[in-house]
Amino acid sequence: MNLSVAEEESAQEIHLPAEIDWQMLDKSKFFFLGAALFSGVSASLYPAVVLKTRQQVAQSQISCMKTAFSMVRHEGFRALYRGFGTSLTGTIPARALYMTALEVTKSNVGTATVRLGLSEATAATLANAAAGLSAAMAAQLVWTPVDVVSQRLMVQGCRNSKLPNASACKYLNGVDAFRKILRTDGPRGLYRGFGISILTYAPSNAVWWASYSIAQRLVWGGVGCYNTKKDDRINNKNGVSTFTPNSKTVMAVQGVSAAMAGGVSALITMPLDTIKTRLQVLDGDENGRRGPTTVGQTVRNLVKEGGWTACYRGLGPRWASMSMSATTMITTYEFLKRLSTKTQEVLTL
Repeated sequence: MNLSVAEEESAQEIHLPAEIDWQMLDKSKFFFLGAALFSGVSASLYPAVVLKTRQQVAQSQISCMKTAFSMVRHEGFRALYRGFGTSLTGTIPARALYMTALEVTKSNVGTATVRLGLSEATAATLANAAAGLSAAMAAQLVWTPVDVVSQRLMVQGCRNSKLPNASACKYLNGVDAFRKILRTDGPRGLYRGFGISILTYAPSNAVWWASYSIAQRLVWGGVGCYNTKKDDRINNKNGVSTFTPNSKTVMAVQGVSAAMAGGVSALITMPLDTIKTRLQVLDGDENGRRGPTTVGQTVRNLVKEGGWTACYRGLGPRWASMSMSATTMITTYEFLKRLSTKTQEVLTL
């Protein structure tokens, strides 16, 4: 991949490593290594997800640090990882579906848009957006039930924060929660909030991947302008300066671009995520009868509790979580693709 950057009368061409597409990957290695690498990423970021969930279901605004200290003091450090086993178990198949849909869609849409005569930048942005959309929709088939169970476990045992109409059931572990939800609410209980999850994650992923594609070009443009002044690192050909970045520079640019895209996506989709979390964790209480709440009831309760800003409770942890997750995810993902690339001999067969 080449990027061209112009600065006044000088021209800069950046030679990036070739894109690794679906056909170039060793699938067994890709999925096996991916499960191991992303499990580590999930473990490091899980406490932020727990804090975000606690803040979203609380009736009053409580700071992230106060929530964390309260949890550790009253429930122990393990409370920050409550539901992690369930989440990790579901992450592996969900990630497999996500990565498959992502790579297949990106490859096919990218090829189709180039054939339509669109520019490389436009084709890449559209392909990334479509890939993020399809990947999120595929992953939610597995992830929604896992999300419902793990979030019920996350908020269980909370003492200081009032949880309005929280489920009265007490769960021993993820399997026990799965059985009780299935027995009480049926299969629909495990897919509570599925529609709002699609409305949250599908656009969020589309925005993230499209923003990531644009952010990469912006960041590489800045890198190119900076390096036009570094004659000792640039080769001049026909009046055009060429620059080939090393692997560390490529990973740094990918990480910065991912963090930028993650922040934008978190801000745009935060209200939907708050509504989704409450739908999956809390029960309604109308006419003395408890049961699943609706989107309208959830929004009214949020506005009643703290105005429209209540929809942004947990924004800090979610922003941090999505930015860090995006940075670690994309660098891990690109590293995984390089590790899983077929050998040249296999590719030529």
